[in-house]
Amino acid sequence: MAFINMRTNEVQVKIVYYGPGRGGKTSNLEYINKKFRERIKTEMVSIKTHGDRTLFFDFLPFDIGKIKGYDIKIQMYTVPGQVKYNATRKLVLKGVDGLVFVADAMAERRRHNLLSLKQLQENLAEYKKSIFKIPLILQYNKMDLKDRGVPLLSLETLEQDLNSKLKAPSYPASAITGENVVVTLKKIISVTMAAIQRELK
Repeated sequence: MAFINMRTNEVQVKIVYYGPGRGGKTSNLEYINKKFRERIKTEMVSIKTHGDRTLFFDFLPFDIGKIKGYDIKIQMYTVPGQVKYNATRKLVLKGVDGLVFVADAMAERRRHNLLSLKQLQENLAEYKKSIFKIPLILQYNKMDLKDRGVPLLSLETLEQDLNSKLKAPSYPASAITGENVVVTLKKIISVTMAAIQRELK
């Protein structure tokens, strides 16, 4: 459930970018941070703990109005990708309202995507949340590498591997060129806000 800050009259919504290591989570947030600099209230903060990295910043989304008279503030996080930092990943998921799972479209990273999604499901379950009920978007990143001859998984394979049961909205993307980065962001904000409004009714 989103955190309501009575003092600032804001609903604080937590969106987490999750996925395998080096899949493009940080690149997504860096692109958003650059593109919407004027809407971002805080500096992008990077917390390093023994080699892993968590990024976050506060983001004021575009023209989505208020919820029950409260202004909306989006807090955006990434989690460290490496499996050995699962404790940190679990911690970042605490209080999450919406998720973007950033899958790596490179053929050699197929197993890493599957493991990361399974672990996400397990980590959410520890907070009594279901991966099937939480607002979730899948992003298939690194599509730009096709032009460089890097073997990529087809969209059909990615959908079959990761989305056959979830049936979540999904987008092919490139966090480097910006392809579908903003589309992904707008979609996760809209589905998360809809879920919060249902909860507050």
